[in-house]
Amino acid sequence: MTPSRATSPTRRTVTRAGILAAALALAPGTARASAPASAASAPDSAASALALRLPAPTGPYRIGATTLHLVDPSRNDPWEPAIGVREVMVTVLHPARTVRGYPRAPQLTSGEAELFAFLAHAVHGLPQAGVDWAATRTHSHVGAPVLPGRWPVLLYSPGGGEARSMGTSLAEELASHGWVVVTVDHPGDAGQVEFPGPRPGRDRVRQTVLLGPPTAEQFRTMIDTRLADLRLVLDRLEALGGPLGRALDLERVGIYGHSAGGTAAAQALYDDPRLAAAVNLEGYLDQVDGTLFPVALYGVDRPLLLLGTDGYRDARLDRSWDAVLARSGGRVRRRQLDDAAHGVFTDYAALVPQLQAAGLIGSADRIRLVGAIGAREAVRAVRHQVRGFFGRRVPAGAQ
Repeated sequence: MTPSRATSPTRRTVTRAGILAAALALAPGTARASAPASAASAPDSAASALALRLPAPTGPYRIGATTLHLVDPSRNDPWEPAIGVREVMVTVLHPARTVRGYPRAPQLTSGEAELFAFLAHAVHGLPQAGVDWAATRTHSHVGAPVLPGRWPVLLYSPGGGEARSMGTSLAEELASHGWVVVTVDHPGDAGQVEFPGPRPGRDRVRQTVLLGPPTAEQFRTMIDTRLADLRLVLDRLEALGGPLGRALDLERVGIYGHSAGGTAAAQALYDDPRLAAAVNLEGYLDQVDGTLFPVALYGVDRPLLLLGTDGYRDARLDRSWDAVLARSGGRVRRRQLDDAAHGVFTDYAALVPQLQAAGLIGSADRIRLVGAIGAREAVRAVRHQVRGFFGRRVPAGAQ
């Protein structure tokens, strides 16, 4: 699920109408069919729109959420140079001392939800009408104080064209079991990112430049930028003060990511000795032209989990994954979920079946996006694999 558009990565983001035209005209193989006509024409009022639910986390800890706006003046934005700096938005999910009086965070702000509805329809064939995308609440509480202790840290990098918000369920599951989870947006390729305010060169809510499979240049830019973003996040976490900064155990840090985020997570493990372990959720370990990333070419000296699906597996993925398996001296494991597709590692695993049950998409779209696997089984299986891996390699809980 990596939407992109066939344009230069330095071109200014186009209007929403232009995005839809590009999706339909330039990327017909990736711009999916619309939802059924009855759903697309349904009145999208507060009274009739469907409110989707995220699965509850299973751990013993309640969760607090803090959003950070990080600015790197030493880098320019690769997708829109007029901005002049590189900005990154992150959400820090952590065990909370109390959540009383602190509201549950929305999965998407109203500004993000409006753009998400447009892009999800244009790129993935999800309904643009009939769903209140701003109504979904997470199980994390905005501003809730961190529970005292020193908690291990996990970074999350989402798939290309997706925002950090679509990795909420797994992040909350991990935070509820005693990790601090830092979900990272990579503006420019992320679907939609809301900043604290506007800035010259961009709007307050910034949209993706991607609407189909990325070109070789776009993919290279995307991974290079993500790796620099992740280094920035780690650097800023090391400098973070206050109760939250004191609660971070930066001697215990792992990373996981989906699709392009999985590529970045695996390569970051190779590059950065601060990372103890990584999970790659179905990200290729080579460039579009087949050139292997160093992590696959030379292998890793720390634990790496490669978790994929039968619905997305292909010769390119096998080649790059087999390379790192062969060169890592037994430190890499590969696992597969059956009857599943690429989106099963995101919140789509829980949300898409709800859309199908409401008659807003058909079974073919559901299978294309997440597979035939049941929603509960999918959520449970992904949580089990990722939580179990990090539980052995970056043990949870305060010290």
